[in-house]
Amino acid sequence: MPTSRTPDASAESAAARPPGGVQSLERAFDLLERMADAGGEVGLSELSASSGLPLPTIHRLMRTLVACGYVRQQPNRRYALGPRLIRLGESASRLLGTWARPHLARLVEATGETANMALLDGDEVVYVAQVPSKHSMRMFTEVGRRVLPHSTGVGKALLAGTPPEEVRALLARTGMPAATPKTLTTPDAFLGALDEVRRLGYAVDDNEQEVGVRCLAVPVPDSPTAAALSISGPAGRVTEEAVATIVPVLQQVAAELSAELAASGQPG
Repeated sequence: MPTSRTPDASAESAAARPPGGVQSLERAFDLLERMADAGGEVGLSELSASSGLPLPTIHRLMRTLVACGYVRQQPNRRYALGPRLIRLGESASRLLGTWARPHLARLVEATGETANMALLDGDEVVYVAQVPSKHSMRMFTEVGRRVLPHSTGVGKALLAGTPPEEVRALLARTGMPAATPKTLTTPDAFLGALDEVRRLGYAVDDNEQEVGVRCLAVPVPDSPTAAALSISGPAGRVTEEAVATIVPVLQQVAAELSAELAASGQPG
């Protein structure tokens, strides 16, 4: 889930730095992550305060990132994430979807329902991978489709660990249009649903995105970017009774994917 970084994060990163680590690279990536946490645009003084790095160091790193196209300087002298990051992000999303597919196939085999993986991209949920059910009546959520978080199980799973004030700000930006008569359309109702996700360990979309469809979703723990897995199917099959069987499988597969992602991030 999205987390706020603190000035101590740089010190912690230094303590955990593997032998041969390049400090300037680590600092540059730390600044990019801090910019993303701040909404994509910051001033140098803000970065200095949050990272604990001196202004001359930050200015030198930002100048290099601007020259490479990963950061751009705005007319107001603030710095924003640059367009070259889009290509990297899109490629990483595709690769993440490729890694996820075997895990989604296991979900389909175990539950019989369509399995999806979704990420939080800005204020929207984007589906990056899917394995369809073998049933003749199944749910199709097109890979690449973008939806608002408030009407989906994956949206609830993705935002369950986000501070309430940040959730309210997101909902204020997106609005909460009703996709069906059961869609949650007030911030208080959605925050109450997030409380349930934290209490139960999974999220439910009960006819909220599409009439006749129920989805169950769980977050991928410790994912490098907020990610969730879900199964979706007709409400007649994804019943309350089926939840007790499906949710443990979802949680197990999410934990296995998390372990694979963590292993892939280790130096060889």
